[in-house]
Amino acid sequence: MPINELRAISTFSKAVELGSLRKAAAAQGLTPQAASQALAQLEQHLGVRLLHRTTRNIALTDEGRIFLESAQPALAALERALQRVRTAKDEAVGPLRIVGPRSTFLPVIAPLLEEYSRLYPAVQPDVQLDDRIGNWVSDRVDVGFRIGHQPEEGVIARRLFTLQLVICATPAYLAQHGAPNSLEELAEHRCTGFRHSRTGLIVPWHVTREKVPAEQEIVAAITTNDADLEVASVLGSLAIGQLAGTSAAPLIRSGHLVPLLSAHTSNYMSVFIYYGSRAQPSRVRAFIELAVERLTDNPAFTLSHSELAAAEAAGRKALRKRS
Repeated sequence: MPINELRAISTFSKAVELGSLRKAAAAQGLTPQAASQALAQLEQHLGVRLLHRTTRNIALTDEGRIFLESAQPALAALERALQRVRTAKDEAVGPLRIVGPRSTFLPVIAPLLEEYSRLYPAVQPDVQLDDRIGNWVSDRVDVGFRIGHQPEEGVIARRLFTLQLVICATPAYLAQHGAPNSLEELAEHRCTGFRHSRTGLIVPWHVTREKVPAEQEIVAAITTNDADLEVASVLGSLAIGQLAGTSAAPLIRSGHLVPLLSAHTSNYMSVFIYYGSRAQPSRVRAFIELAVERLTDNPAFTLSHSELAAAEAAGRKALRKRS
C-alpha cells in the first residue's frame, strides 16, 4: 500500500473519531486542505463517497461505515506495531548482533560483554567471532569489530586502540635456548607460526625496521590457526611467539613472558568498531558507547616503548644471572 493511501485512510478514521476533518488534520500535523485532498483522493480511488461533509459536520455514508469497520482492526494492528518499534528504539531490549575477529579478540570482547550484560539484562547478545571479513549488511550485523585498517566505505568506523604485535617467550624458554639479539637470529630458534584461515598460508611476522613496517619470514616449529593455542604454546615454553598485545601485555606485566627485540615491535594495525548508521536503537547505541568508553586507547592492551624496553632488559638481566 503506498504511503499516501495509508495516510488518507488514517485521516479518514481520525476524522470519524474526532467528528471533524479539521481536527483530524491538526492531530496528524496536516493542513485542512491537505487532509481534505487526501480524503478526496481516497474516495476517488475507491469509487465511493465515504463521508457526507458540510462546513460544520461530517457523517458516514453506508459505504464509509463498511470501509471503516474493515479498516479499523488493521489500523489498530499497525499502531501496535509502530509502538513496539518505538519502544524497542528507546529501551535497551531485544537481540544485539555482534561480529568480531576470532584471533586475539577474546580478552577484549569477554569483559565488555560481561559488563554490558549486567547493565542491560533485557538485551540478548548474539556474538559471532570469525576471522573472515563478511558483509555487515547481509550478515545483519548491529556492531562489528575489525583488526587491521579502517573498514570499507558504507560503514561508520571508530578507531579504538593500536594492536601491538610483540615477540616474546617465557623465562624458562630463554634459560634453555637463550635469547635472540636480532631478527636474523630468530632462524636459530623455535618459533610459532599462525596459519591464515582463508589462504592456508603461514602469516609472516609483522615487525618494525627503522620505524618502517616490514615482514619477517620465520620457520615455524609449531603452526596453528588458533591464537589461544599459540599463546598456550608460548606459555608452555615450547617456542618464541609473536603475540597480540591483547594477550601479551598482561602476561608480560605479570612476568610470565619476556618481550624480545622490543625495538621491532609492530604497531601498524589498529582495532576498529564499526556500525551501519548513526540512527541506532538504544541497545545498539549503549553497546557502542560502552565499547568506545572502555576500549579507546585502553592501556591494558598495549605496552609503552619504555615499558617494553624495561621488561626486556629485566628478562635479559635475569638470564645472564642464571648463566
